[in-house]
Amino acid sequence: MNSGNGTKALVRSRKGRMVAGICAGIAEYFGVDVTLIRVVVAVVAVITGGAGVLAYLVAWAIIPEEGEKSSIAENLVNKNRKT
Repeated sequence: MNSGNGTKALVRSRKGRMVAGICAGIAEYFGVDVTLIRVVVAVVAVITGGAGVLAYLVAWAIIPEEGEKSSIAENLVNKNRKT
């Protein structure tokens, strides 16, 4: 996705998503097929004994969804600062 000033931004895609849109967003950002990214994520998850799944969950928390300004993690931090 291109941001307003013409630079690319990594976001969780709303189209082509299967779970959280991480793989679709990464594929769109790098201009590769989403299936390739999904296979790489699956292989890494199997080889690392689950660390790849943890990395996916971290990416879900820190990469904002398409159309949003902030990520889930940013929203939680900002919510805690206000209280």
